[in-house]
Amino acid sequence: MKKQFFAVLFTAFTFVATAQTAPALPADLYVNLPFVMPQVTKPVFPANVVSITTFGGKGDGKFDNTTAFAEAINAIVAKGGGTVEIPQGTWLTGPIVLKSNVCLHTEKGTTVLFSADLNHYPLIFGNFEGVNTYRCQSPISAYHAHNIAITGSGVFDGSGQAWRPLKKSKAPLSFWEQQVASGGVVDKSTKTWWPSEGALKGSRLSTDQNVPDVSDMKTWKAIKDYLRPVMIEFDSCQNVFLEGITIQNSPAWTIHPLMCQNVLLNGLTVRNPEYGQNTDGIDIESSKNVVLVNSSFSVGDDGICVKSGKNESGRKRGMPTENLLVENCIVYHAHGGFVIGSEMSGGVLNVKVSHCNFIGTDAGLRFKSTRGRGGVVKNIYISDINMSDIKTDAILFNMFYGGKTNDKVVKADITTPVFHSIFMKDIVCNGAKRALFLNGLPEMYLRDITLTNAQLTADEGGSIRESSNITLTNVSITTSSKPSLELENTQFVTFDHLLFPDDNHPVVALKGSDCQYVLIKNSPELSYSNITWSDHATKDAIEVRP
Repeated sequence: MKKQFFAVLFTAFTFVATAQTAPALPADLYVNLPFVMPQVTKPVFPANVVSITTFGGKGDGKFDNTTAFAEAINAIVAKGGGTVEIPQGTWLTGPIVLKSNVCLHTEKGTTVLFSADLNHYPLIFGNFEGVNTYRCQSPISAYHAHNIAITGSGVFDGSGQAWRPLKKSKAPLSFWEQQVASGGVVDKSTKTWWPSEGALKGSRLSTDQNVPDVSDMKTWKAIKDYLRPVMIEFDSCQNVFLEGITIQNSPAWTIHPLMCQNVLLNGLTVRNPEYGQNTDGIDIESSKNVVLVNSSFSVGDDGICVKSGKNESGRKRGMPTENLLVENCIVYHAHGGFVIGSEMSGGVLNVKVSHCNFIGTDAGLRFKSTRGRGGVVKNIYISDINMSDIKTDAILFNMFYGGKTNDKVVKADITTPVFHSIFMKDIVCNGAKRALFLNGLPEMYLRDITLTNAQLTADEGGSIRESSNITLTNVSITTSSKPSLELENTQFVTFDHLLFPDDNHPVVALKGSDCQYVLIKNSPELSYSNITWSDHATKDAIEVRP
């Protein structure tokens, strides 16, 4: 009851701040696209309408409306489809399963509060972090459905505090003490709280992120509390529409279109606490023809994330995320503002991100993968991005995600991730630890990456490693200390009109025997006197032109 009470308080605060009419779609959304993509359309529903109150629903925050939701959805399906209305009130419920031709519509002042009783969420076989596995049923789900929607001004609260572990270092002391007093267990290190012994046991059985190494059903059941569900799981659905609603306090990932087509997401507010483990804002996975616009995110993990399965499972699925438009979105707290990976084994192609703001995220533009993933990421177009107060890198490409560094060259094969043809322009960052970091693999360089018209203010300059065909044009890097750009085993690099508008003299450091074909031109602050060589890099690797 205590956990549910705090969830209600969280919900009430959010509604006052966010309830509003969803904005219109950008008029020029499909103008001058750099790839061919059909327009994503809203699903159309029959005029049939039922209210959850007709089926015994009560919005008092106490009555269990699980049966009322199910009966209302079944009734509208029996009519051939239509809308289920959820009036003003707080509607406590267990999982809701959407069916084809059904729209859930929330009125102003509506809160759908999912139960903090974990017994309401049975084990199902599904997908999490890019692999097929057992998880608990999602608060909202749909499977192989078409024409589904959730609209209005309502709030959907996942009671995530009942599910998530809590790291003492990430939470206010008062909240930490509150969680410990509510029950659950603290691990031996006294640094992490878990909601139950089963949840703690599940963490010990997970050697690669959050999917346990378990094969027998008895153990799956014993660690059920560890298997946190995705808040909204749409699996293999077509014609999906979310508009205007607020989704918050998720147990794990928040919105997960998986193997879906024709998905339109407009005017959403997604917010999870900063200490919420794995609470990504949205994970668009192996989906095609997706539009995300006019939305805001403040979460405990990545903000807007693109995926396509993990390792062998993702490669076997073989379904890239393809044809994605992201426009006019804001990401506040998050590990990354816009992110591709790390589970991208099925590939990602034809993505356009524009007119977005990242404020206070750990990284701004974040591309991540590692050996073993495979997959190809290409044809990514990013423009008109404004960032501020970025805690690490404004622009980050890391093919050694998870700290799995190893400079030894291995043979490239189907398990080697490939990132190429990524175009960024009109980028502004006002404050970061480092302006940019490109970190490819020795056996598979990052390649064909351009950055044009960028103003980056950071503590440090940047580093480009194991990369080829990298072009920076009209890029300004302002630092509080001596600006430095390190090029390690990087070839066919062009710096055209690279500026350092401060009083510190820049340094370009070349490292590695494979550092070659570097051209600096139209950059008056850079000359041979600004360049250093080490680790077998030679002076003929670089040319400086006036």
